[in-house]
Amino acid sequence: MIFRKKECVAMLLAGGQGSRLYALTKKTAKPAVRFGGKYRIIDFTLSNCVNSGIDTVGVLTQYQPLVLNEYIGNGFPWDLDRAFGGVMILPPYQGQNGADWYKGTANAIYQNMTFIDRYDPDYVLILSGDHIYKMDYDKMLDFHKKKGADCTIAVIDVPIEEASRFGIMSTNEDGSIWKFSEKPKNPDSTKASMGIYIFNRKKLEEYLIADEADPASSNDFGKNIIPTMLQKGEKMFAYPFSGYWKDVGTISSLWEANMDLLGSKPALDLSGEDWRIFARHSADAPQYVGSRARVENSYITEGCEIYGTVKNSVVGPGVKVMYGAFVEDSVLMGDTVIEAGATVKYSIIDTGVTVGAGATVGADRDAGAAIAVVGEDVNITAGAVVEPGAMLSE
Repeated sequence: MIFRKKECVAMLLAGGQGSRLYALTKKTAKPAVRFGGKYRIIDFTLSNCVNSGIDTVGVLTQYQPLVLNEYIGNGFPWDLDRAFGGVMILPPYQGQNGADWYKGTANAIYQNMTFIDRYDPDYVLILSGDHIYKMDYDKMLDFHKKKGADCTIAVIDVPIEEASRFGIMSTNEDGSIWKFSEKPKNPDSTKASMGIYIFNRKKLEEYLIADEADPASSNDFGKNIIPTMLQKGEKMFAYPFSGYWKDVGTISSLWEANMDLLGSKPALDLSGEDWRIFARHSADAPQYVGSRARVENSYITEGCEIYGTVKNSVVGPGVKVMYGAFVEDSVLMGDTVIEAGATVKYSIIDTGVTVGAGATVGADRDAGAAIAVVGEDVNITAGAVVEPGAMLSE
């Protein structure tokens, strides 16, 4: 089969276990976790691709891939159901030399070089499937070409006290990188890697092959590929990004990102038509808000029935908040019932949960409580108390 040449192919790393999301990723890969009422985390990266004019995307899955694979399907919601290109799910596979799980981010790309080569791209864009942001990758590609770079890394300024959590770039005035430090104890820069890379394809393949041949390598971009390229004097540049970006790899960051959608001037505004975030939706009926219901500063998605009180919360599709129930500072992901008289505060509730009549989940955020998390399909009995910081998965 003959494939048309593509200037740039995107490889989306979506196989992470997401262990720091605990109960939320017990049955689901992190990129498939629900976000913002009607979305999943991976919707942002896929939408960024199609909005940037990149129509060939390989999605590398590994951990609990069923929900994610089913959700992406043929890529139609993101306009990625193309005859040439489009979206392709790339799980680990068995070849002549046996089967092998993806050992690291670099190894995952190495195992799929055949997919890349069939489109003969000049550039390869490496992405992560677990970040929330809106970004035009085409502008980054223009920057990469103008600089004549071998590798360009997107960076965002972070507070110096948080810099030790990231890969940190030290750059010259022209943006060229002279030092890279993976989670340094004493960072000398605040330019944090966003885990978004553009490589010249031939250069990328050269380093992936060499890395795979090194038995001491962790086969990781941040730990191996980037430092090696820098050591060998390749032309590497930092691309500055100033928009909203959040790694939602922890319970607190996921909750914060959801709250960033709220308010008259939200930190992350999804209402604009200029950069839409696409998603796969079910055909739910419009939401219904009862005559005695009270809703303040909240997202209420399709299919919801609200009879009680909802404040400062993000409510996913098909949720029912019954009479006398009270929800505040919380994320309800979908198809959950908060029964009469129940209270949910400062919590994340996964799909299919029932909070029984008179039950209490979490506590006031202002009291210094930790976020309570209730996993998929958990049934909380009437009158029960789920303490702040609890992680219920059954």
